[in-house]
Amino acid sequence: MRTRPNASLQENTTLQVLRDIANRTRALDTQAAAYTRQIDALARELAPTLMDEPGVGPICAAKLIAFNPARFKSEAAFARANGTAPQPASSGKTVRHRLSRGGDRQINTAIYTIALSRSIHHPPSRTYIQRRIDEGKTKREAMRSLKRYLSRDLYNKLANTPLTT
Repeated sequence: MRTRPNASLQENTTLQVLRDIANRTRALDTQAAAYTRQIDALARELAPTLMDEPGVGPICAAKLIAFNPARFKSEAAFARANGTAPQPASSGKTVRHRLSRGGDRQINTAIYTIALSRSIHHPPSRTYIQRRIDEGKTKREAMRSLKRYLSRDLYNKLANTPLTT
C-alpha cells in the first residue's frame, strides 16, 4: 500500500485515502475495546452475577442493567416491555404465538443476542430448542420460547437482587 513514484495521481490518492481509513479503523477499534472494558467493569460492579450467565456479554449486561427490570411489578410486565411476551397469532384450528413487535428494541436485541449465543454454545439451551422442535414448533417459534424463558430468568435475577452502586 505504499505510493509508487511512477503511479498516477489517482492511484496514489486512492492509496492515501485507504491508508487513512485503515488508520482510523484501528483507532476506533482501540477505543471500542477500551469502552468495552469499562462497560464490563461497570456491569460487574452493578450486577456481579449477571456476567456469569452464559451468553451475557458486557454490552448486553449494560443494556439490561440500564433497562432496570426492578421497576416492573412482574416478569410478564417485563416481557411485555422488552417485546418477548408471546402475541396470539392463531387462525382456525392452528394455535400459535409470534414475537411482539413492540417493546424496547435495544433490550429485545440484547435478549436475542443472548438466546442466539446460548442456542449455539449452551447445551441446556440447545436441548430446550430441540425439545420444542420435537413438539412440533418451528425453529423460529422455539427461539421465541427461548427468548421468553430468558426474559423470565433475567427478570428474576435482576429484579430480586439490588444493583450495587
